[in-house]
Amino acid sequence: MNALVYHGAGKKAWEEKPKPVITKSTDAIVKILKTTICGTDLHIMKGDLPEVKDGRIIGHEGVGIIEETGSAVSNFKKGDHVIISCVTSCGKCENCKRGMYSHCADGGWILGYMIDGCQAEYVRIPHADNSLYPIPAGSDEEALVMLSDILPTGFECGVLNGQVKPGDTIAIVGAGPVGLAALLTSQFYTPAEIIVIDVDDNRLAVAKTFGATQTINSSKENAVEKAMALTNGKGVDVAIEAVGVEATFEICTEIIAAGGHVANIGVHGKSVALHMETLWSKNITITTRLVDTVTTPMLYKTVQAKKIEPKKLITHHFRLDQVIEAYDTFGNAAKEKALKVILTNEG
Repeated sequence: MNALVYHGAGKKAWEEKPKPVITKSTDAIVKILKTTICGTDLHIMKGDLPEVKDGRIIGHEGVGIIEETGSAVSNFKKGDHVIISCVTSCGKCENCKRGMYSHCADGGWILGYMIDGCQAEYVRIPHADNSLYPIPAGSDEEALVMLSDILPTGFECGVLNGQVKPGDTIAIVGAGPVGLAALLTSQFYTPAEIIVIDVDDNRLAVAKTFGATQTINSSKENAVEKAMALTNGKGVDVAIEAVGVEATFEICTEIIAAGGHVANIGVHGKSVALHMETLWSKNITITTRLVDTVTTPMLYKTVQAKKIEPKKLITHHFRLDQVIEAYDTFGNAAKEKALKVILTNEG
């Protein structure tokens, strides 16, 4: 088969690799139908996650058809149409029983990271019974790709960890796909104001169409001063960091109101300053989280009911064998006006 292979910081190639095989009785082999590129994949490509080894197949999102199952897989069979979860869960260990699938003793986020992933014609899914979700006939595959990662990530790491409540004023710093997923799902809780901060006017315009009540371009104005002015000097109840760099994290900690929540989503490849000299007395909560995907079944229902429409996040389509071009487009999001790209395996 062919796959996108990581060869160290800044190096990748579309090349031939062995087709994956069942290695444990709980595995399934899935033929990829549609996959996508995540901001985390860009962090990997930059070398921000040095634990990713040369030769790794990247990617952790997608939908597909089961090609083969191990003898212990009971929920799925050959030919079943499935969503691939970005997080692998055994369902049996202490952390899985606590709903912390991201810290599964034999899984967590390993796909396209510690084991070969989804930007390939085929992928091996460990613990298939707990790491795949069935897709009914007639479902919109492209919309459901968004359930692999970005929707549960924005919701769990941003909205739930931020404890968004009715009437809150919230700020989302970063209007990329995950920030926009947090914007969509925050509206389950009817916040009074949603301020979206980014450096890209196109993404801010999209945020407006998705429900943002105010937008701030931090490359053109002082985001902290503007956010504080919009809140009459009080700050926001919830600040969601959706980029993963020091500047955006600091904006969140500077605009948070007393008693507020800073919910970090972004993947940080470098350390950030934590200004305890100003934060120690503010009674704030700062949370971090890797998505657990425990909310995927609920989010699936909302997508099927068209309560939220994640397909709006998709801006570009490519064949799977055009993945290098797709990375160039996604990596130059401002120029290309890119949000999510869909890669279709036509083989």
